[in-house]
Amino acid sequence: MKTTSVALVPQEQILRSIVVIRGHRVILDADMAKLYAVQTRVLVQAVKRNLSRFPADFMLKVTPKELGILRSQNVISSSWGGRRTAPYAFTENGVAMLSTVLRSKRAIAVNIEIMRAFVRLREAVATHAALLRKMAALEQKYDGQFSVVFDAIRRLMAPARTRRRQIGFTPAKKK
Repeated sequence: MKTTSVALVPQEQILRSIVVIRGHRVILDADMAKLYAVQTRVLVQAVKRNLSRFPADFMLKVTPKELGILRSQNVISSSWGGRRTAPYAFTENGVAMLSTVLRSKRAIAVNIEIMRAFVRLREAVATHAALLRKMAALEQKYDGQFSVVFDAIRRLMAPARTRRRQIGFTPAKKK
């Protein structure tokens, strides 16, 4: 039986908090603190007390270079009132682990919403990829007579062309 409940945090706010660092979708510690309604220092302190729960694939320490890129994209404040240390970035697994570290009802409820947001994001990516595969199959099936239609659809499906630099190191693909 499905129950309806009002989300503590809107999905759009969570989705806006997700950034890509080193090829991982992550949420920065300051954004997590806002979602949990705690101070960032409290969240970081709880994490530091439980570092063994956060292996490298759960949490990344943002490098100074990545921090500069994040600041240039206005994800992090660059004013004197902003932070002076590099933030932690939590992957989906790290977010799940945070609720066990903070141990509050709000942390658990917010984590459920964040997990749903990550799932929604994966579903959107998978749907987009499936549509592209179906279009390619249709294009091969119907020769050149519909190429104009397929080109127009492809242009409509293309993401908005914003010039954003990727954060972090991207390893070269192996041949």
